[in-house]
Amino acid sequence: MTEGGVADPGAAFAVQLRDVWLRLGREVILRGVTLDAPAGQGVTLLGENGAGKTTLLRLLSAGLRPTRGEGRVLGFDLRDSRGVRDAIHLMPVDGGLYPDLTAAENLAFALRMHARAGDVPGALRRVGLEGAAQRRARFLSAGMRKRLALARAHLLARPLTLVDEPFANLDDAGRALVQELLLELRGQGCSLMIAAHEPALAQVIAPRTLRLAGGLLREEGSA
Repeated sequence: MTEGGVADPGAAFAVQLRDVWLRLGREVILRGVTLDAPAGQGVTLLGENGAGKTTLLRLLSAGLRPTRGEGRVLGFDLRDSRGVRDAIHLMPVDGGLYPDLTAAENLAFALRMHARAGDVPGALRRVGLEGAAQRRARFLSAGMRKRLALARAHLLARPLTLVDEPFANLDDAGRALVQELLLELRGQGCSLMIAAHEPALAQVIAPRTLRLAGGLLREEGSA
């Protein structure tokens, strides 16, 4: 990290975890997790339902704090929630959209929140939602909400994007579009961590593969 708590854009690692434990109530979710993920790398995170994949993404996005251990995201300490949140983008499985805003308003609001400029009509057109620009997000299908969330991720293009189940509720064409858009983010130098149940699809984008089981994280090699 650079002086004054500003993330170093040339940081060697997107994620560094050292013996991180996480307990929620009586349950231990993460047990001594250690990880080095270089900047620009794509990582696929596998695991059964309930293994803690989503919880790990929440921890990396400063939504949760470790019970024990140390970690940094793009140079920010995990406990520096504001710094981490300014440097990453989390795309939850439900898209994390505002249901009462239209598709176009969701994108415009995200840009305002991050003090960014961007081409909202172009982003909608890129994901095939130009005809749904004025429809409220609550009335979009699950697949359309997924595509809208991807359009937002592209507009923001944070140094690290965390994606939870990007292929859920999509047909083959939608899955191909997800792959294409996430590969474009990788091509722009963004780091990606993708929690998925479809390793063959995710590993095209993020070949390094980790598996979470019993609270333990282990390397599975690259596709």
